[in-house]
Amino acid sequence: MDLAAAADLSKNHIDITAVLDRLVEGAEASAATTIGYPGAVDMNYDAVLSRLGRRLWNNIGDPSDAGGIAHTRVLERAVVAWMADLFAMPPDNRWGYVTTGGTEGNLAALYAARRRYATARIYYSRAAHYSIPKLVRILGAHGVPVRADERGEMDYRDLAAQLHRRRRYPAIVVATAGTTLTEAVDDTARIRDLLAAHPGGGHLHVDAALSGIPLGLDGRLRLDDAAGIGSIAVSGHKVLGTPVPCGVVLVGDTVRAPGQPVAYTGTSDTTIGGSRCGLAAALLWQAIAVQGREGHRWRVVHARELATYAVTRITAIGWHAWRHDHAMTVVLDTPPAEVRTRWVLATEGSVSHLICMPGITRTQIDAFVADLAAAIPRPAAPRPRAPADDIGLITTTH
Repeated sequence: MDLAAAADLSKNHIDITAVLDRLVEGAEASAATTIGYPGAVDMNYDAVLSRLGRRLWNNIGDPSDAGGIAHTRVLERAVVAWMADLFAMPPDNRWGYVTTGGTEGNLAALYAARRRYATARIYYSRAAHYSIPKLVRILGAHGVPVRADERGEMDYRDLAAQLHRRRRYPAIVVATAGTTLTEAVDDTARIRDLLAAHPGGGHLHVDAALSGIPLGLDGRLRLDDAAGIGSIAVSGHKVLGTPVPCGVVLVGDTVRAPGQPVAYTGTSDTTIGGSRCGLAAALLWQAIAVQGREGHRWRVVHARELATYAVTRITAIGWHAWRHDHAMTVVLDTPPAEVRTRWVLATEGSVSHLICMPGITRTQIDAFVADLAAAIPRPAAPRPRAPADDIGLITTTH
């Protein structure tokens, strides 16, 4: 089927079932070899989708608003509270909401920080997510890229130098917890100390879309008073594997932008989106309700164990691969084209990665390694020496 032609809305008759079936068939056919992008595949969300998926659930306004009927704000508040507890956020200084994903979460946090520090320069690692410089442009702010090391972590000496050059201005620093290519995690304690010494003061935000929840489950990423972190954004469709893109942003209540009352909706306009997907809040709520903190911790443990296994298997065939100790991401030299044609990997030049998200199996890793091993060029075996008679030697017999 020519999917584009079948989906063309200018036609008089469209076979809706055939189009949808083709989309599902295509997705299912590539599922086994899609290991390069973060999205857990071990969660079942039928309970929410079957019960709530037939109507609009609009979480318009602030999560604390009571107006409206068909909304899931009570579930959204429960999700935000669970996330805030996960990161040890002070109970008297926390606010947040369910977003469309990490990008909106970052925008909401940076918008709030910039309202507080209007002349701030926004610093971010060159290994940060591609959305960060875009958000800087959207906000009309001055962005300052900071070098990253070869494994993806921010260069703190360069950050210190950049801060010193702009010491008259406040600083908003975006740390990354789980960079796109290597899942590197910036050291928020070192950044906090640099900010504390910065004459202009500032705000520390963490883009934790990928690794935030795993590190929170470890107790390694905290937003308590000592951390000096003012905001954080996480994704819901990555580690929690929700079937719609979503996330959560958490901002200190003393930092967030005040909302404007909207009379005709009876709500307060405190979010980026205004109208927000109540279904996403329900999906996140189900993920937490079913697994709990301990269940998700074990999901992450198994994913990391699989990543260790993947590194072992790949290096055993002579191909370079490595991972950060905390990571589900396996970084490897970019495989030959025939491997990339079959396997959906994330690639940037000479480096690729696969991600052992919850639900990825050893069988998939073994199949990938087998294809990689078969595609690796092998040096030609040395030719055996020809017999003496064949190379023109004269022999004599006595």
